[in-house]
Amino acid sequence: MIKKTGTLFLDMLYPRRCPVCHDIAVPRGSKICSVCREKLRPIAGPRCFRCSKPLGREEKEYCKDCRKTRLFDQGIGIFPYGSVLQESLFKLKYGKRQEYGSFYGQIAAFYSREIIKKWNIEVIIPIPLHKKRMEKRGYNQAQLIAEALGSGLHIPVDSHLLKRRVNTRPQKELDYRERKQNMKNAFFLAGKNKYRRILLVDDIYTTGTTIETAAELLKKHGTEKVFFLTIAIGADT
Repeated sequence: MIKKTGTLFLDMLYPRRCPVCHDIAVPRGSKICSVCREKLRPIAGPRCFRCSKPLGREEKEYCKDCRKTRLFDQGIGIFPYGSVLQESLFKLKYGKRQEYGSFYGQIAAFYSREIIKKWNIEVIIPIPLHKKRMEKRGYNQAQLIAEALGSGLHIPVDSHLLKRRVNTRPQKELDYRERKQNMKNAFFLAGKNKYRRILLVDDIYTTGTTIETAAELLKKHGTEKVFFLTIAIGADT
């Protein structure tokens, strides 16, 4: 009762913002406006068997990037990376809208529950930020998503094992070759890896270079299967 009263009081002082329109959510206390909910539709139709990118044709099995060898085993993106998600995730990362991370982690749990159950995941690991970016931003958006996802799926989250060594340039500024070079030796393990089946979590997936780099390191240190989940994923090109 005390906890519920405290939550209501906080909602009055700091009302929830809708992750789509960014105004106070209507009806008040909701996590997303009832009207805006229709603008957030999960991916439907043919997907890449490996990374889950939307495919243009039903007969295709893999996207262009996944026709070559992949170091991760499989993954899922929840929403197509369009204008709505682009602005929303930008505000999550740079606009101090930490509540968006919790919202997306919860909705990801709803849409991914069955496939993640099949993967038999031991632990969820968020893609880490470099300490300089962490100090500047104050939080890691991937960690916020991972914690809400883990809570919804009852899977533990480890935010300490995987660390970022290099303060890399933003991947969106680079082409595929530059992305690979940018991520080279970007991560390290802060302790002994005891996990065999890991789910990596990030906000956006484009070419998969970041996930690939983390998966390669984890598999070199004993992990057998590496899967991933992202909130947004780009289309096959």
